Amino acid sequence: MSEFPNIASASNTLPVPSPCVSLCKMDQDRQYCLGCMRTIEEIIAWSKADDDYKRAVWAKLPERRASQPADAA
Repeated sequence: MSEFPNIASASNTLPVPSPCVSLCKMDQDRQYCLGCMRTIEEIIAWSKADDDYKRAVWAKLPERRASQPADAA
C-alpha cells in the first residue's frame, strides 16, 4: 500500500485531506517538511486553498518522498 493515497481519483464530493502526519521538521536543503513533504508555502496556504490546489500538492508528494535521502527523517 502506498504511503500517499491516490487523491486524484478520490471522489470530488469529499474534502481533500491534509497530508500532515504530525512530524513537523523542515529539510533545510530541499525546503520540505520531512513528515508531509510540503513546502512552508504549501503548508501555510493549505487551510484556505481550494481542492484543486490541494490535489496538485498531493500529486507532487510521491516524487518528493522518493527523492528523500534515506537518513533524512
